[in-house]
Amino acid sequence: MCRAEAPGVEQFAREHADRLDVIGLGTQDDLERARDFVSDGGITFPMLWDESFASWQALGLRSQPAAALFGADGDVLGAWMGPFDEDEVVELIDT
Repeated sequence: MCRAEAPGVEQFAREHADRLDVIGLGTQDDLERARDFVSDGGITFPMLWDESFASWQALGLRSQPAAALFGADGDVLGAWMGPFDEDEVVELIDT
């Protein structure tokens, strides 16, 4: 997630908090800048930090923003390189 995308992701997380959990993953810059990003952006959903980029490798990510939707069983229900499609996420969680 990038700074431009953060407000929309925060709004989406709040609107759908009863149906899904949004978790951010920070890997770029450094931890202090990541904390500033969360604070400055008013982000209320959990953010994880991975300075090793192992998470990116495990998820097959090469750039940001990116998003993945996981089911309760851990299976990937959808993945997006670039901004995620909110309507598609809602449709996937409704099925």
